[in-house]
Amino acid sequence: QLQASGGGLVQPGDSLRLSCAASGRTFSRYIMGWFRQAPGKEREFVAAVSWTGGNTYYADSVKGRFTISRDNAKNTVYLQMNSLRPEDTAGYYCAVNRVSQVFVNVQTPGEYDYWGQGTLVTVSS
Repeated sequence: QLQASGGGLVQPGDSLRLSCAASGRTFSRYIMGWFRQAPGKEREFVAAVSWTGGNTYYADSVKGRFTISRDNAKNTVYLQMNSLRPEDTAGYYCAVNRVSQVFVNVQTPGEYDYWGQGTLVTVSS
């Protein structure tokens, strides 16, 4: 089970840190990703991290503002979001790729086979 948390209502320019905690089994050997979906829009890729944490990949829209990381000892993945903008408003979902450890096509939702519950981020003044 994956449980995302840390969302909330913030003002433009603020920061938030999302967490995605896995329970029931370890996900430490798998690629993890964050996606988001705004009302009326399709789900879009945000960031991904390899199972070692050594490789990361970001959507252009968040590059330089968001940082994905993981703590395998805690079975948790994080998304540090800085300089938040109103267009970052969305439900944020974490997902795991249990099929392959090869860090390719990580921006594709179909590469992930297990999804967690989302957490809502609202950026508004």
